[in-house]
Parts: sequence; structure tokens; C-alpha cells
Amino acid sequence: MTQTPSSPANWTPGASIGTSAWLRLDQARITAFGALTDDLEPLHTDPDWCRAHSPVGRTMAYGFLTLSMLTSFFHEVSDNALAGTTQAASYPLNYGFDRIRFVSPVPVDSRIRAHFTLLERRGRHDGELLRMAVLVEIEGEARPALTAEWLTLWVAGSPAAPAADA
Repeated sequence: MTQTPSSPANWTPGASIGTSAWLRLDQARITAFGALTDDLEPLHTDPDWCRAHSPVGRTMAYGFLTLSMLTSFFHEVSDNALAGTTQAASYPLNYGFDRIRFVSPVPVDSRIRAHFTLLERRGRHDGELLRMAVLVEIEGEARPALTAEWLTLWVAGSPAAPAADA
């Protein structure tokens, strides 16, 4: 894993925020994601069906599973720099995506990792909007699993008030 200093104040547009460690997407994780999202498509959950019908001859990860790993990957590479705490009223909001492309399928048991680059930071009345380029790589493959432009809003706040005794 590579990363820049974990303080967002040190991040400059065009600079790499970091690269996550590799993560294996095994059948248990893929099947659990399908069960959680009520999407039990055989392309993802039925190895026997896939041996006969899948374009890769085996099951593949859901694109949305790969996308859902971005939060975990980002916390890893940034050392939780944009994680909210109970000690302050500041917090991150997933502001959405301006662009997502699922470029290549991720076959079961493939390893993926994410690269994050800060594209833009913009001050707002309620905090700071960060635009990041994300590329999720598949180990040993020339084409990525996905590319995206991800927006995160860091909502400014003040220190949280101490909890009152009950």
C-alpha cells in the first residue's frame, strides 16, 4: 500500500492520495453481497451455471460490490483522514459520483486494489468538496475493473459538546 500524508490539508489537486492493498473477492463475499442486495443473478452466484454460460467461465463479482469497496479502500489509504468521530461535529458525506464506468469483469478469486488521486478541492459554505479520480485495478489484467470520479463533502463543524450525565 502506498499513501500520501494522511492529513487532507496536505492533499493537492493532481497528487496521488494512495493505493490500497490487494483484496481477494471470493465466492463467499460475492454470494453474501447478492443476498444482501436481493440480487441472486446466476452470473454471480452459480458456479455450475457459469462454467457453461459465463463469458469468463466462472462467477464474477457484482460491479456494485467492487464499487462498494471504495469506502473501505479510501479509509485504508487515507488512514481514516476523512472519518467522522464523536469528538467533533465534522463529518464526511458521500456526495455521489460524476462518472462511473464498469470497464472489465472481476472473476471470482481475483484480487483488486484502488488508486485514488485528488482532482479538485473546493471550499463551500458548509465545508469542502473533494473530487477524486478512482481506478480499481484487477491483479494481472491490463484493463481496470472500474473508473470513477467520486465526490466527498467534508462538512465543517465545531467540537462536539460533552455528553450530559444521565
